[in-house]
Amino acid sequence: MHCKQRQIIFFLMGSFIINTTHAITLPHTEAVPGGIAVVNLGISTSKTNGEAPIVNYNKQRVMVTDNDGTWHSIVGIPLSAKTGKHKLKIKGSLKTVSFLVKPKKYAEQRITIKDKRKVNPNPEDMKRIRREKKRITKALSHWEEREAVETSFVIPVSGELSSPFGLRRYFNEQPRKPHSGIDIAAPEGTPIVSPAAGKVIESGDFFFNGNSVFIDHGQGLITMYCHMSEIKVKPGQTVRKGEAIGAIGKTGRVTGPHLHWSVSLNNARVDPRLFINDFDLLFNVKNK
Repeated sequence: MHCKQRQIIFFLMGSFIINTTHAITLPHTEAVPGGIAVVNLGISTSKTNGEAPIVNYNKQRVMVTDNDGTWHSIVGIPLSAKTGKHKLKIKGSLKTVSFLVKPKKYAEQRITIKDKRKVNPNPEDMKRIRREKKRITKALSHWEEREAVETSFVIPVSGELSSPFGLRRYFNEQPRKPHSGIDIAAPEGTPIVSPAAGKVIESGDFFFNGNSVFIDHGQGLITMYCHMSEIKVKPGQTVRKGEAIGAIGKTGRVTGPHLHWSVSLNNARVDPRLFINDFDLLFNVKNK
């Protein structure tokens, strides 16, 4: 091969590398309560020498990623968020970046629970619930610095979508908080896998959630899995994308075997479907 031909090939290879270095898969954008806003910060990576700026939203640090040479924030919007203009604060700068949250109406769901203690716990139950709430809050608000965070998930279990995200729920006709995840019904013992690489940061048997696992994927992205029949991982363990973490069960407050799967981003529970391509096709969803 002539020297000039080798130079052309090396140039083309180098161009390919340059063009794909920042090719990342961002989650779907839906700037509504319980959704995600992908916000261009207007800051080039070269300007910060490749060091991501620190950005906060509602006093919570948010994920920042390099997308085609420009820093972008991936913001989880809580279900309680009001519609209108919201602001991101960039540390060390007077600059603020705004994004607009649009309204979204979620459907209602009414569920009958046979175990009345799971609807109206007794005083001893409440002591346990308060202890467990501290563990859950700590896990969902966890932050671990990580340069590359995978935001393209696989479905953690094969089954039927029995309850979508955001439902306004009533247990035994008593109003409760909106549904902060999705429920996937499947036979007891069906394997549950991690949708992306991460580290297990909490697990155990909880009053409402039953056998549960919490996985940290980096930069405030945490996933939670509830009502499992068995747990196959332990805190501190790293897991690969698609690795088994447990199995479908009916522990905690349930009406049948299923997985309750929540995704938390900057300590806001967001719709898991925004991290999965072709979610509606997978579950044959006709109306969002």
